[in-house]
Amino acid sequence: MDKEKTRQAIDKVFADMAGAMAAGMALVGTRTGLFRAMAGKGPLSVDQVVGATRLQHRYVEEWLKGMAAAGYLEYSPARQTYQLAEEMAYFVASDGSDHFVGGMWEMVPPLLRVAPRVAEAFADGGGVPFQDFGPDCVNALDLINRGQYEQRFTDYWLKALPEVVERLLAGGRVLDYGCGSGRVAIAIKKAFPSAEVHGYDVDAQSMARAREAAKAAAVRVAFASEKPRGEFDLVTMCDCIHDLAAPLQTLREVHALLKPGGTLFIVEPKAADRLEDNRNPVAAMFYGFSLFHCMTQSLARGGPGLGTCMGPAKTGQLVREAGFGDLRPLEIKSMTNLFYAAKKT
Repeated sequence: MDKEKTRQAIDKVFADMAGAMAAGMALVGTRTGLFRAMAGKGPLSVDQVVGATRLQHRYVEEWLKGMAAAGYLEYSPARQTYQLAEEMAYFVASDGSDHFVGGMWEMVPPLLRVAPRVAEAFADGGGVPFQDFGPDCVNALDLINRGQYEQRFTDYWLKALPEVVERLLAGGRVLDYGCGSGRVAIAIKKAFPSAEVHGYDVDAQSMARAREAAKAAAVRVAFASEKPRGEFDLVTMCDCIHDLAAPLQTLREVHALLKPGGTLFIVEPKAADRLEDNRNPVAAMFYGFSLFHCMTQSLARGGPGLGTCMGPAKTGQLVREAGFGDLRPLEIKSMTNLFYAAKKT
């Protein structure tokens, strides 16, 4: 064996294990408020962090050391202080913003909890159905997407479709298909109060959260777990086509729900069609999400298991086969998402 490649191999193993542990420690940092307590405070001693958080000294001390070792905190050996840099705080101590990353760490426990069942499915087939992931997974998905949906969907993303915006300002009819916790539907209703907005999802936990969120936002959105009726000016499908048990049939149903000239707006994970173009941290994360969530819950229902990294080519193929003649990618900047629009002619 090549000695240098052997060293690189074990370094890779340790780096990945370190990443897994860092994600767990970062989860603790967001849940306990440690990151928020350190944001904008400059260098802090262990005692100062304990005083600001009122958490247990020994746990805080070990967390600070671990986060410094992982590169999340800056450490001064001379002063024995820890600092959360402004650039890192922007992502880890910005709850509710469109750049907060804490939702990704919240996904780690529910995904790894089902890992033994996924391993069994390698031999036995099938998978883990969505409802088996539990409420913490629903919460994690909401946290991952909430800031973007609330702050970018109507103010940035939807502006790529000015004709749709014009129609909604006049009071169009909108359906968010696979709406989850309802953030897209609520954002649309807040931005376009004259529009009639519906949200559809088969998951009861998500529907309960969506109704609570709409009540808290003081907007009226029709959330339901029954198939929607009537025709819509706009149907949105955000981060869900690759999860479906019957993607082509579902897209055909969506095509039938649109008015002539109506628009389907699609958001899918940012992945390339070729594996050689997916050798990067975002795609690697998405393959993990796929194996332990997106793909397996589709296979559990007898679906094709398209997976999180389905890619633009497969997306386009499905949409066109469903009857949409006009599909185009949208020039919207994002590190994690791809955007498409399709019209019903």
